Amino acid sequence: MAELLTQYQVDDGVRSLHDDWSASTDQLSRSIEFADFTTAVQFINVLAPRCEEMDHHPDLALRWRWVDVALATHSAGGVTQLDLQLAAIVDEAAASLPLAN
Repeated sequence: MAELLTQYQVDDGVRSLHDDWSASTDQLSRSIEFADFTTAVQFINVLAPRCEEMDHHPDLALRWRWVDVALATHSAGGVTQLDLQLAAIVDEAAASLPLAN
């Protein structure tokens, strides 16, 4: 089982991520506003195969041109290193697409 991170480790890990991440030992979360609905759906389609490769899956909510992302390792009961790794992939995928102005 993956090891839970302390709040210090979580805080340290999110320093290298996009500023929009909210972080606790329970979960990492970010809302991303894309240019339009189609781009928001494209983001999910770009992200999904990367999640499958990691065998680690976020909770995603699509609302018009917004995607809410929540990351936690459910089997461990909170945030692990896998979640920080996936958060970096989320940032990379989002940065590759047009965001709202």
